[in-house]
Amino acid sequence: MILSIALGQPASATDEIQVYNAGIAAVGQLTIQQHLNYVALGQKDPPFPGGLVSNHSLNGTPEFAYGVTDWWEVGLYLPFAVQDQKFMSDAFKLRTLFVSPHAEQRDFFYGVNLEFSNTTPPFAQTRFTLEVRPIIGVRNADYEFIVNPIIDAGFGKLGELDFAPAARLARKLGPDTFLGLEYYADFGEIGNMPKLADQQHTLFLVTDFKLGVLDVDFGVGYGLTSSSDRWVIKTIIGYAFPVPGSNSSAGERSAAGPVNPMSHTSTRYLQP
Repeated sequence: MILSIALGQPASATDEIQVYNAGIAAVGQLTIQQHLNYVALGQKDPPFPGGLVSNHSLNGTPEFAYGVTDWWEVGLYLPFAVQDQKFMSDAFKLRTLFVSPHAEQRDFFYGVNLEFSNTTPPFAQTRFTLEVRPIIGVRNADYEFIVNPIIDAGFGKLGELDFAPAARLARKLGPDTFLGLEYYADFGEIGNMPKLADQQHTLFLVTDFKLGVLDVDFGVGYGLTSSSDRWVIKTIIGYAFPVPGSNSSAGERSAAGPVNPMSHTSTRYLQP
């Protein structure tokens, strides 16, 4: 039997908008991030019959992560959306992330994230999807450049294999402060990509900083094509619990933590 691997056309809800930088939690450490993304001006038509309309929607997820080794982290997402005062759950996602150890200390770093999703009808036309996210990055004392050439796949007759890359260029302004640009795209089905106007391309101005024991990522995005949401505001608020048995205080990452405040600062971003 031949297994059909494909991704149904994604809904406009985007629970996380983030470029992974190969930073992970320390061994034995639990972290939590709350992603919230508001589409101030977006698409007014559903991406498919019964799909979620992105305009004026609030999308997000609590993300729980645990450091298993210095090169392996596992995670759980509970994505949701709010539209017209109606709360909608998108079930769950399971994540496993493999990286070069101590990526924050490397000029060149890499990794790969595998994310399995169990979706619900307002968010996608296929129930099960898989994201494969390679991570490739370089940095020096002042700048970092990271690319996530993401491949999305799902299981079902309504699906397709999708190319949705993301990239980040940021300058370090202080020990816990970054300012940069992030780019998110969906080129569409591999081997059958639509014309540029029907693709999704969004550019974000972003900043990362520390607020007490909390890590904060904030960005404003502008859609570059007619198929993209025009204005999107994204936030990530993160907290790292102390490593059991260590002397670190709450909210502090160990030496294995990332240079910038977010454990894998700012995910792919898709619109309809």
